[in-house]
Amino acid sequence: MDITFNTNPKLNILIPVFYLAWQDDTLSKNEFNALNAFIKNQNWFTKAEKDFLKSKIDYASPPTRSELFHWKEKIDKALDSGKNSTNLTELGILMANAERPALNEDDIKKIGVSFAEMESDLGIMSREVISGLRKQRDTITDKYKTVESFDVKKLTAFLDGTQSAVINKVKALISSQEFALNIPTDTMEYREKVLDWSKILAQHGLGSYAYPKEHGGKGDIEGYFSIMETLSYHDLSLVIKFGVQFGLWGMSILSLGTEKHYKKYLKDIASLKLPGGFAMTETHHGSNVKGARTTAIYNHKNRTFTINTPEKYDRKEYIGNTANHGEMVTVFAKLVIDDKDYGVNAFVVPIRDSDKNTLQGVTIEDCGHKMGLNGVDNGILTFKNVVIPYENMLDRFARVNENGEFESPIPSDNRRFFTMLGTLVGGRIGIPRSALAAAKTGLTTAIKYGDKRRQFGPEGGQEVPILNYRMHQLRLMPYLANAYAIHFGLQYLTKRFVNRTEDEMQEIEALAAGMKSYSTWNTRDTLQECREACGGKGYLSENRIDDLKNDTEIYTTFEGDNTVLMQLTAKNRLGEFRKQFGEMNVSTIFSYVVDKAKTSITEKNPIATRNTDDSHLKDKTFQLQAFHYREKEIVSSAARRFKRLIDDGLEAFDAVNVMHPHMIQIADSFLDRVFLEQFQAQLELVTDEGLKEVLERLYNLFALNKLEQHKAWYLEQGYMEGIKTKAIRKMVSQLCWEIRQDAVPLVDAFNIPDSCLGAIVTNKAAEA
Repeated sequence: MDITFNTNPKLNILIPVFYLAWQDDTLSKNEFNALNAFIKNQNWFTKAEKDFLKSKIDYASPPTRSELFHWKEKIDKALDSGKNSTNLTELGILMANAERPALNEDDIKKIGVSFAEMESDLGIMSREVISGLRKQRDTITDKYKTVESFDVKKLTAFLDGTQSAVINKVKALISSQEFALNIPTDTMEYREKVLDWSKILAQHGLGSYAYPKEHGGKGDIEGYFSIMETLSYHDLSLVIKFGVQFGLWGMSILSLGTEKHYKKYLKDIASLKLPGGFAMTETHHGSNVKGARTTAIYNHKNRTFTINTPEKYDRKEYIGNTANHGEMVTVFAKLVIDDKDYGVNAFVVPIRDSDKNTLQGVTIEDCGHKMGLNGVDNGILTFKNVVIPYENMLDRFARVNENGEFESPIPSDNRRFFTMLGTLVGGRIGIPRSALAAAKTGLTTAIKYGDKRRQFGPEGGQEVPILNYRMHQLRLMPYLANAYAIHFGLQYLTKRFVNRTEDEMQEIEALAAGMKSYSTWNTRDTLQECREACGGKGYLSENRIDDLKNDTEIYTTFEGDNTVLMQLTAKNRLGEFRKQFGEMNVSTIFSYVVDKAKTSITEKNPIATRNTDDSHLKDKTFQLQAFHYREKEIVSSAARRFKRLIDDGLEAFDAVNVMHPHMIQIADSFLDRVFLEQFQAQLELVTDEGLKEVLERLYNLFALNKLEQHKAWYLEQGYMEGIKTKAIRKMVSQLCWEIRQDAVPLVDAFNIPDSCLGAIVTNKAAEA
């Protein structure tokens, strides 16, 4: 085991002296000689320990700012312990024995004499030094300011992981003059600017990133998601235009088509020579894709399909990239052969020629000015007897054969439909990642502003940074913890999607649906808090929070309404519960009873429900058990309730309607647990002590804040008593206080280009 101050607590005895010697950034010859002699003459140090201590007084390798900070933090903790220290010897011994007795009485007697000699050689007056250290204690006006207690670049590298090359490429592009964020107020000009930006991205090969190499791409879907997230620090209309063109339009060809479609379309889509859209949503059918009314009637004589939107509100609405620029769209329509409905399939339908003239039978309307994302040309499409050739059916999962008969490798209509939609789940990964980037931008703005903006202060003293106020910390720090937790959770989802197997797809779809809702709702709430935390400055457009709020508002709706998606996630969890307990054989019943009994003994006993020790509240096992307990209890109670409703004679549809609020809780408890587990998993990968320490604080804040939010439920269940939930509330406040000093470096680690941040961040001084 490597020797450190943490692994060898007795060595902490020298931290106060080391700190004093180095606090002016210079070690004098006299200080070196005194410290070196002391270390050399202590026989109770091993050779390895002496070598470690001598490394701390090496002229050529002074301690880093981070290391000095950690030494000071240890000193402050000892001074806070309530045990009186009148000199450096006593302070050093207190620090050495802080965690466990590292020095016995004999050691202390021997050390006292040598320490006194060393202090004399250094010219230290212990009482004055201790008094000075106490004056530097944690006041709202001085100590609790921004410090760099860890290596920010290391944290950025950890967050970016294997995607750093493409992330940095995108950041360099959006930082260039070509991408300057001077957004036109005229909608048409704005749309053309977004199109021009998209073309530049295509020229740099970013549009084709997810496409197969043999069709001009890189075959890197993970890289594509990283591009979308990074672009989201810039203009969100660009992100959506990019996502519609290269994601929805291009990926529908890739996911639902076959080789003939890839050869015909992918290169032109990737270069933006062929702009297109994704026509799924209908005015009166929204998220109910299976209920779509648009038809594709097959004519065997001509080997063609005729596309129609039968009634006014069967039209395709909110279709991105179509009001001005799109030339083709993937249309989802019911395939009809000889008057028989074969369900929803996908077809490539031209809507304009290359000169942008609308084609016969197609009507295109502009959705008009929106709450946000006005750089995206959303359109309304109506089709009247639009004839397309046979090969325009995207036939990966279904086709019409040479005899005019319907064929599919998947015989079940339901399974075929959900398999087709499952290939498009990527949109539910790109959107939450984009939302997360917007939340990070808002947090960076609010936290950096709060660090500079001063208001009020102690009588006769200077004004205090508003980020030093406990309430301000409670407003922002939990959202900072959420941002890190969601970052790690979405990385996990992305990797599972990239490396998916067919057997995993249902679970991945449910996870993506839930995480999309979780992330976009979190962004909505984060940005509102950031706007308020910046006061009037947050209301100014130059600081970007208005655009971020307005543009991400629709994120809770497109790619599936969040409440509907949470039902999908909950349905999957109930399905998993039924698989486990559907056949209540002796073994299953026994396991269930044992598990319940074990919970009662280990987690719901009077000692556990009242335990308020800091070490217990920060214990990862306790936290995960509490999350698991909530998830299991909510799922099992929902299953019992549903069965009771059915047994009482309610139709299944009506029973589900009654259950909707309960279903949201199922999904929420499941997602909380997944994000917690992924945060834990990432902590296990961190080797740098400074990073680990600050990430542990964020992790604990995320975990305990969630428990605090659901304290009423835990109290109802008897899983916790009031004394414990109060302790959790206090711990949340304390963690916000501790994280405050790292808050600016933690948002700096997002490494958002300055050109994408508002004036209150990039200007040196924050004005009132």
